[in-house]
Amino acid sequence: MTVDILGQRAGRPAAAAHGDGAGIDLLGTVSIVVQRSRTELRAGKVRAMVATLALEAGRTVSHDELSEELWPGEILRNPRNALQAHATRIRRILDCCAERARAELPLRAVSNGYVLDIPREFVDGNRFLDHTARAVALLTDDPSRARDLLQAGLALWNGPALLHTRTGRRCQGAAALLEERRLGASEDLVSARLLLGEERQAIAELQRLVASHPTRERLCELLMLALYRAGRQSEALHLFHRTRVRLDEELGVQPGRSLQRLYGHILAQHAILESPDAVLRVRRESAAG
Repeated sequence: MTVDILGQRAGRPAAAAHGDGAGIDLLGTVSIVVQRSRTELRAGKVRAMVATLALEAGRTVSHDELSEELWPGEILRNPRNALQAHATRIRRILDCCAERARAELPLRAVSNGYVLDIPREFVDGNRFLDHTARAVALLTDDPSRARDLLQAGLALWNGPALLHTRTGRRCQGAAALLEERRLGASEDLVSARLLLGEERQAIAELQRLVASHPTRERLCELLMLALYRAGRQSEALHLFHRTRVRLDEELGVQPGRSLQRLYGHILAQHAILESPDAVLRVRRESAAG
């Protein structure tokens, strides 16, 4: 079973891509993509309405929910008329794109709202979540396949999630979730690389990630482990001390037990650091924390 952006379960695996058809992209600027041709939605309310409906692909979003998302905190005299006007504009765009793709992208009005009646896998955010969920399940037994799935999922991103649509709570929450899952997928990708003995590639990716997230302890642990395995013990120890200072200065906390334990193992050159369990333990303890 897989889980979509807002928690719906689905029994079928996601499509690999919509390269030969049509779909909605949320991992970057909200766009309609037809046969690899991207149509960005430039009108703010249209973009927000498409994003909100795509997050609930195949399910009804009520008039009240849409109004709150498009005009948060505002009181409109006739929100249904305003929504109808935006829906008309969206249908024109969708119909034009669907005609080119020889596919269907129907936006239907129902008694209490609207539904973007497309399969969940037409939305790139759902395909990303499906890829990463499958990869996590395979990480221990088939790290090579997990690596490939994570690379495919991360390749779907074209910028910050739901770019320029984060005025309403629904899009804000979905964007935060997707960004956190993106970072988690990056961590899982370097974990897969370490399990496969690809320390050099893992170090390059981890250095970039740690520079952007210097107080994220799982990233620091993975980079320390990768550096140690690459014969760079002094750099691994220096990273620990640098991280400890950053955690104290920025968050007022000390390194967690897992990070401190890894530091002790590196000092002692413990044999466990060369085992797959060293990588998997970082993930387990991070998830438990």
